[in-house]
Amino acid sequence: MAAIGTATVAVAAATVFLVAGGSSGPSGPRALTSDEANRLAIARFRNYEAHGRAVTITVPGTAGGLIVTGSVDYRGKLGYGVVHGTGRGTSSDGLIEWTATSVFVHPMANAPAHAPASPPRSGWYRRPLQSSGSALDSSLAIALRLGSDRPDNSQLLPQNGAAWWGRDQVGGHRVDVMTGPSSRDRPGTAGSVRYWVGSDGTMYRVRVSVASESQPVVIDFDTQKYAPVKPVPGVPSAR
Repeated sequence: MAAIGTATVAVAAATVFLVAGGSSGPSGPRALTSDEANRLAIARFRNYEAHGRAVTITVPGTAGGLIVTGSVDYRGKLGYGVVHGTGRGTSSDGLIEWTATSVFVHPMANAPAHAPASPPRSGWYRRPLQSSGSALDSSLAIALRLGSDRPDNSQLLPQNGAAWWGRDQVGGHRVDVMTGPSSRDRPGTAGSVRYWVGSDGTMYRVRVSVASESQPVVIDFDTQKYAPVKPVPGVPSAR
């Protein structure tokens, strides 16, 4: 998959709809059937309907990537988890919580495998969520936008480049791999994002290309039990 021109465009495409590469069985691309279009259209709504989902976000990096393990509250528009660096020591390790505009970081020398149920009351550092130039921030923004309080228009998805690419299995679940649609302001970007969607419209994986990295961001769902997200003290949710 070719990377999009900017991370901002990748996030915009994700807001409309997402999925990822590498599938087994018959391969596409081909046009979506009406059933596939309907399932893709409700996938983000399924996340919102569930209130939140457990996530593992794999963030690429030239000097070593990051893995964020946690939960996203799709009604409160809030994410929370623990960050572990891969291939470059533990300088980025710690707890993280984020909204659509801010990132809160709690550095930890020995970060746990999973974030504590209640965020610590002190030791947090706040910064703006960057709209471009940061693979981590692009990944966090994409993950946060994978929920919607209403289904997408299934009839418009094929018109905007959404397609079926193949079948796969994720965590024992049989899924269809679908791409697109294109970002509303960037025609032709449908191939930058793919979704793994189950028979009932449940989203199991998303993969998105971002311009700042040669490898895509991968977001896996249901790798651990969803834990309700509690805001860092002083951090309002979007409810």
